[in-house]
Amino acid sequence: MSGDSDCTRTSPSAGSPSDNELLPDRPKYVCTLSPDLVTKAREELQEKPEWRLRDVQALRDMVCKDYPSLGTCLDDAFLLRFLRARKFDYDRALQLLVNYHTCRRTWPEVFSNLKPSAIKPVLESGFVTVLPHRDPQGRHVVCIRPDRWTPSNYPITENIRAIYLTLEKLIQSEETQVNGIVILADYKGVSLSKASHFGPFVAKKVIGILQDGFPIRIKAVNIINEPRIFKGIFAIIKPFLKEKIANRFFLHGCDLNSLHQNIPPVILPEEYGGTAGKLDISAWNELLLASEDDFLHDFSELVLQCDSSPHDLLVSGDADEKQCDDSLRGMKPQLYYCY
Repeated sequence: MSGDSDCTRTSPSAGSPSDNELLPDRPKYVCTLSPDLVTKAREELQEKPEWRLRDVQALRDMVCKDYPSLGTCLDDAFLLRFLRARKFDYDRALQLLVNYHTCRRTWPEVFSNLKPSAIKPVLESGFVTVLPHRDPQGRHVVCIRPDRWTPSNYPITENIRAIYLTLEKLIQSEETQVNGIVILADYKGVSLSKASHFGPFVAKKVIGILQDGFPIRIKAVNIINEPRIFKGIFAIIKPFLKEKIANRFFLHGCDLNSLHQNIPPVILPEEYGGTAGKLDISAWNELLLASEDDFLHDFSELVLQCDSSPHDLLVSGDADEKQCDDSLRGMKPQLYYCY
């Protein structure tokens, strides 16, 4: 089955010349994986190179049949991200794709004006960056430093948008699609006032995106320099975490030796006991900002338009918001107690 077919293949009028004249030309997929990564993808993700385009076409046909108005990109390379993230399970990959669009529709504070230049102040603050070297498993390390955020300068949604755009940039790489990423979060200096911005409603949204609404494999979350207040923060987060993800959280406190068991010093900056020099945010900022046109072309117009039933959607709207507001009132005493 060709990887260049369109939704009209599944419609009664698929053969009409007038329809075919309207079909956009799809870029031909060219695999950029090394032989070792092809083997890894086969073993860990059930990806068979000889069936790859057949699998992509199967997912494309499902989108066109079940969600004809989804408004999604249907290029081979784009759909492959979702298949790899769900180990080539067609149904789970389709749900992930729908969730991906649903997240964008239901949180306009984050997903409107989705381009790097819009979050330049966040990038310049150093709130989020990517270390220049991958770890021994070939995974990028995303470094998040909440202490760099001044709440009076911009809302927390700007930070979330910056993280999202960072992930969008990383997932363009097939190597990252296969290997996944590692997160390093430095909670040094996080105060109660900052923690109060990350209530259950925001927590559920963010966790929902990372677990069920974005095609990336998060292999580890390393927390360093967490204060006592983090117990309250984690109490907010944990109910929304799947067991597999919860088991990938590692709390190191101020113990750099513990951190080095998960991330080798050779790729860490001096700030975390590493030998890779001072933490430099400029290289990643320049790379992301230089991708402005790519984001405008590929992502800014992606909008969920289909009439999906409630069980298909990741977020259920006002009811969830009310439930999370109630949870927030219950969590605040925990935050104060931990602080």
